[in-house]
Amino acid sequence: MKYLIVGLGNPGSKYENTRHNIGFKVVSEFVRERGGEFETDKLADVAKVKFKGRTFVVIKPNTFMNLSGKAVNFWMQQEKISRENILVVTDDIALPFGKLRMKGKGSDGGHNGLKDIQRVLGTPQYARLRFGVGSEFNPGKQSNYVLGEWSKDEDLAMPERIETATEFIKGFGTIGLQLTMTNWNNK
Repeated sequence: MKYLIVGLGNPGSKYENTRHNIGFKVVSEFVRERGGEFETDKLADVAKVKFKGRTFVVIKPNTFMNLSGKAVNFWMQQEKISRENILVVTDDIALPFGKLRMKGKGSDGGHNGLKDIQRVLGTPQYARLRFGVGSEFNPGKQSNYVLGEWSKDEDLAMPERIETATEFIKGFGTIGLQLTMTNWNNK
């Protein structure tokens, strides 16, 4: 069994510690735990790791957020991975900081990365793990907020939340979407 795990974010040190890059942080930790390393390849930094007999192709698109679908589609085709075996890890302002929610489909919620993936795949039917970043911003300041860095309190809580997010990824590849949602969505 092969899975494509996509962490959303923007490439470059300028964005490294921003809320919008939590997808990169989560998948980087998953790969680190498995002893893997990312290599720059076509449209993404890519790592291939194993867990319980499954292969996880993990990508961090280097296309910038608004063109994430291009990298997802390329690696789906390249690795011959079906849409049912794709999991996208993304930030979500509709959830309080650190809240994790897995879904098998849904709207893009105004998120440009999800919007592009949905456009390229032609469907909203793909799994996503949403990592809450909160919504502590004034009207019209959403972009500044998601491209802003974490608060000190958020930084302190981050390792445990990221560790829990990696459990979602493991579950997705081993026990499947439905059981993972049942077991982990309220943790």
